Amino acid sequence: MNGAGKQAEREDSGFEERMRALLAEDAYTIQPSSAPYPAIRRRGLAERRRRVAVTGAALLTLGVLPLGAYAVAGGLGERGADTAAPGPSAYAPHSAAGSPSATPGGTAGGPAQPATDGQLLDGITFAQAADGLKKCLAAESGPPGSAADLGEAGDYRIILAIRSTGDSNSPGDGVHVTAVQERSAGRWVICSVKDGAASGISTGAIDAGAPGAGPVVVDANGEQLYQQSYTDKGHWKLPFRWGVVGAVEASVAAVTVSYGDGAPVTAALDHGWFAAAGLLEQQVTLAPHIKGYDDSGKLVYDSDEDGTYQRALP
Repeated sequence: MNGAGKQAEREDSGFEERMRALLAEDAYTIQPSSAPYPAIRRRGLAERRRRVAVTGAALLTLGVLPLGAYAVAGGLGERGADTAAPGPSAYAPHSAAGSPSATPGGTAGGPAQPATDGQLLDGITFAQAADGLKKCLAAESGPPGSAADLGEAGDYRIILAIRSTGDSNSPGDGVHVTAVQERSAGRWVICSVKDGAASGISTGAIDAGAPGAGPVVVDANGEQLYQQSYTDKGHWKLPFRWGVVGAVEASVAAVTVSYGDGAPVTAALDHGWFAAAGLLEQQVTLAPHIKGYDDSGKLVYDSDEDGTYQRALP
């Protein structure tokens, strides 16, 4: 066996030993993946893992690296009326969703920037979001070439960065950075940053070509962006910054998201993805209501009519 083969064998052996140690500590639950990518959930989210049947899950944590602190302010996204079909996105022009070749600049070796500044909220800068993503990937990604290999930051585009609210299941406020790969790959990651450190990462894959998939697709594994712990049901910390992300076909000209009794938020359309965020001012029992429109203003998607979308919160 050559030197490279021996090195790979040692890395595989070390990886297997770490996994066995984690299992012995009962730190994680591992389920076989039914999707091309694993869903890696951070420690302490066991109550939410039962909802990942859409894509399957494989759990892995290799360590936590220090991360610079983030300044979090209290910005608000624009809100519109829900009485008529909206026009083009208030955040990004329609061409941003339909022009995959138009790639906004990013940092050297880092992720691409979102289509608009409106996707970076709560005082979070692109440099901070990119730094957090890099360190989350370094801490949470599996060995190169393995099923748990999440790739490099340069493989991604950041589409949303918002503050996160701690709850009884995962105390401490922080930041959520959502990044995606090319639309054809469908992979997304949500990086969690708390107390100046990368505290975990969630990942999934949207299969827009699956039977029954509509022009708008929301992966149920991203629910951590818009809900708090099940054990806190009816007693969420308010106001609560929420976010929703998903994939859209090129025919979709606008997406709106309503949550609670707030007016609909017009989402950003960004290279085949959409991202929306707002502030929740009340306790809720229903998930965000998502609608998609074509360029004529016709309703082409309604989450209330989507049998794959979990309308009721657990």
